[in-house]
Amino acid sequence: MRIMTVCLGNICRSPAAESVLQQRLAEAGLHHVRVSSAGTADYHVGERPHELSVAEGERRGYAFSTRGIQFEDVHFDDADLVLAMDADNEADLLALVRSPEDRAKVVRLGAFAPDAEDGVRDVPDPWGHPAEAYTAMYDQIEDAVDGLVRALQDGTVDEVLARHGAAR
Repeated sequence: MRIMTVCLGNICRSPAAESVLQQRLAEAGLHHVRVSSAGTADYHVGERPHELSVAEGERRGYAFSTRGIQFEDVHFDDADLVLAMDADNEADLLALVRSPEDRAKVVRLGAFAPDAEDGVRDVPDPWGHPAEAYTAMYDQIEDAVDGLVRALQDGTVDEVLARHGAAR
């Protein structure tokens, strides 16, 4: 399986989600899953993740090797699951779909959070905010990633995708 995490600029949320997901997948022994990240805009192509995102991530034990790229429609060919960080990113991704198969791959990360039954929460963009916003971002990403890893382990990813797709 190939998963791509997507936010606006690919320097805060999506590289954080990529790093958290890589570590949690390794801890769960799900070594067959590959993770990458991208942004819907070209603001930070080629750049390393934001310093506050890296600082909070490293404090939690995560590693970062990614550089910013912009998501393009051809990236649907490289992913089985495309995780949007918020509704705006989801809308931007859906505007790029070329087929029903592409559309079915798009879901917000929050759909895997333990409180998703109450509605899918966006992962707010911490860019331009103080360090506390990055702490809150990681807390939210970790909860949702844990739910995604459980769904991968128990084979319920398609159920989450179907439920989320029906709610759009």
